[in-house]
Amino acid sequence: MHEIRCPKCGNMFKVDEAGYADILKQVRDHEFTKELHDREELFKADKNNAVKLVEEQTKNAFSNELAKREAEIAALKANKELELVTLKAKQELMLTEFQSETNAKVSGLEIQLKSIEAEKKLAVTEAVSKAEKERDELRVELATKANESRLIETSLKDKYESEIRSKDEMIAYYKDMKAKLSTKMIGESLEQHCEIEFNKLRATAFPNAYFEKDNDARSGSKGDYIYRENDESGTEVISIMFEMKNESDGTASKHKNEDFLRELDKDRIEKKCEYAVLVSLLEADNELYNNGILDVSHRFAKMYVVRPQFFIPIITILRNAALNSMKYKTELALVKSQNIDITNFEDNINKFKEGFARNYDLASRKFKTAIDEIDKTIDHLQKTKENLLASENNLRLANNKAEDLTVKRLTRGNPTLVAKFNELKTDTL
Repeated sequence: MHEIRCPKCGNMFKVDEAGYADILKQVRDHEFTKELHDREELFKADKNNAVKLVEEQTKNAFSNELAKREAEIAALKANKELELVTLKAKQELMLTEFQSETNAKVSGLEIQLKSIEAEKKLAVTEAVSKAEKERDELRVELATKANESRLIETSLKDKYESEIRSKDEMIAYYKDMKAKLSTKMIGESLEQHCEIEFNKLRATAFPNAYFEKDNDARSGSKGDYIYRENDESGTEVISIMFEMKNESDGTASKHKNEDFLRELDKDRIEKKCEYAVLVSLLEADNELYNNGILDVSHRFAKMYVVRPQFFIPIITILRNAALNSMKYKTELALVKSQNIDITNFEDNINKFKEGFARNYDLASRKFKTAIDEIDKTIDHLQKTKENLLASENNLRLANNKAEDLTVKRLTRGNPTLVAKFNELKTDTL
């Protein structure tokens, strides 16, 4: 698209390639015609001016020369009438020569005019050929662009028709798949459909199986159904936690299967199931889930995602694999039962060793504790003995000091007591 400004109103308007080429062609043709006309007028004006100029120059020169000659003739008539014939002859000769020169100049001017006209024709021819060449080039370019536009239009049309056919085929495929998946699900949910399909085969294919809804929500979440199967001896063969997910076409926010795998794995672990299976109608256009049974054990252990038509086959596959593994479990249980006495004997010996070692350890610790207490008692008695011996020595010293005590020693250095004792002695006598 090209934008063009209107010279009168100054508004901008857009034209397509064809309109722009048409306007450009009109402008070029008009300009070319105008320029050609201007050049023709210019050439005519130049020619007329040149002719008029030559004529004027000739007339002026002739008039001047004629006047001069008439003056000379008049002078000659006045001076010499005899020379009149000679002057006339000279005049005629000069006139002849002048006419020859004039004719030569006119011929030269005519040659120049012819040359100018030839150049004009050549210029016009070149301009016309150039314009025709540009016009042909524009026509070729427009034809090329038109062909390209047609090719692009055809290619886009084929592309969109192919995409529409592909979409129609996909829609038909998914409608057929949905019809196949939902033929027996009209008026019932996906859970009811799976339960009905299982109950059809329960008596014949799964006589020892338990398949009921998971109603235990003590852990905060629960799956939809739990499948458990035991053998005749009561040993569990297999257990599967099932989650069913469906979504109507009118739902605004579409869920993905990936959104429910982590919660399903959590429910499998909490309910102590060996396998987890998501039966889903989500992501109906995802080929990853439409090709059969999808193993997602790389994300969550022992987990599969299936469409409803593979609900019974996944149970059968996992059940057969579990039954095959039960043979090895039975053989292992037999070997364990054969070696149970040896195992119990070894366990009893180990228990005796453990009890003996424990009792020995306790007795050893008690004996060491008693020895430590005896050592502490001996140390205490030794200290008591040393204290008693020290007390005896102090008592002996005290006794010696008591025996050495006399009145004289008591009153030594005390005149008052000496006087009192002397008085007592006097009174006694």
